[in-house]
Amino acid sequence: MSTHIIGWAHTPFGRLPQEDIEDLVREVVGPAIAHAGLEPGDIDAVFIGVFNNGFQKQDFPSSLALQAESRLRFKPATRVENACATGSAAVHTALNFIEANKGRTALVIGAEKMTALSNRQVGEVLLGASYHAEGEGSGPGGFAGVFGQFASAYFERHGNRSDSLARIAAKNHRNGVANPLAQIRKDLGYEFCRTVSEGNPLVAGPLRRTDCSPVSDGAAALVLSNADVAAQAPQSVRFRAAVHVNDFLPISRRDSTRLEGCQVAWQKALQESKLSLEDLDLVETHDCFTIAELMEYEAMGLTPAGLGHLAIDEGWVEKDGRLPVNPSGGLKAKGHPIGATGVSMHAMAAMQLTGSAGGLQIANARRAGIFNMGGTGVANYVSILERSR
Repeated sequence: MSTHIIGWAHTPFGRLPQEDIEDLVREVVGPAIAHAGLEPGDIDAVFIGVFNNGFQKQDFPSSLALQAESRLRFKPATRVENACATGSAAVHTALNFIEANKGRTALVIGAEKMTALSNRQVGEVLLGASYHAEGEGSGPGGFAGVFGQFASAYFERHGNRSDSLARIAAKNHRNGVANPLAQIRKDLGYEFCRTVSEGNPLVAGPLRRTDCSPVSDGAAALVLSNADVAAQAPQSVRFRAAVHVNDFLPISRRDSTRLEGCQVAWQKALQESKLSLEDLDLVETHDCFTIAELMEYEAMGLTPAGLGHLAIDEGWVEKDGRLPVNPSGGLKAKGHPIGATGVSMHAMAAMQLTGSAGGLQIANARRAGIFNMGGTGVANYVSILERSR
């Protein structure tokens, strides 16, 4: 592929003082363009990812980048949405724009303001990513309840893996301590994550509070370009592969102990890149709930089906393991502002590959994989990035 990431910007994630997504967008547009060594007039198109199915009244955000930088006026700008994979959907749409030679550069923004709503309202909005016709999420726990059902089905087939889920949570919180952009910068420890308590109650099925990603605000932005522009940029990271597949929306039509769409996306991306999983130095994956990360180990091919616990129990996915997973802290510690998540994952991977990840840095990282999903494994995006210099 000829498309590169040449610049990025990222707000902290968490309960932020900015009032709405417009304020969050303002935080990242100018810095991302400047980081790429470009002027706003050099941008050929804008793509913005906002889930916003009720998080904000402003449900037409495509021109908000123009509010942040008036020199983007009259550039084509498009809002992209695909549930929790909204950010990656925007990234892949921008990539397709450049690969099709429609332009030389594109600005990608992901943003979400979630904390202005109550937890109950947030849950109702997120249920827009479930299948209403069969009442998914209508039981206790809302969207967490859906993943609680996944965890229960997985445990029934493969055995209780609650301790392994606690190790995933502890790993990601431990990694998040070194991430200055993370929402939760606290090493909670394995015993706290493992033990059901007043501070860590059961939320849905076998999932504890520490198994669930937090409600977050935040924004991230990328500048993508073709190879000619990237050659002149201060830094660049090349797309080696980018794959998007969708699975059935109803869980009833799928095996809830497997993430088959994730598996297909990884298989296609590795084939497209002519690489194997062993060629990657790190992965940023979608740990909206710890059961998702466990199942993703199997879907990406790190372990056979039913043996995902080995990857965490034996330390394979730790920062010093054979394939570090979520060195950023993942959604679990970094936070999960829906529209910003996929853009953030690409930015974090780009930082790693340019040696600018600070305390998160994986030594000599040359290639990174990214998996971002929308819904319960419905919209599945895999990107493989590599250092280009």
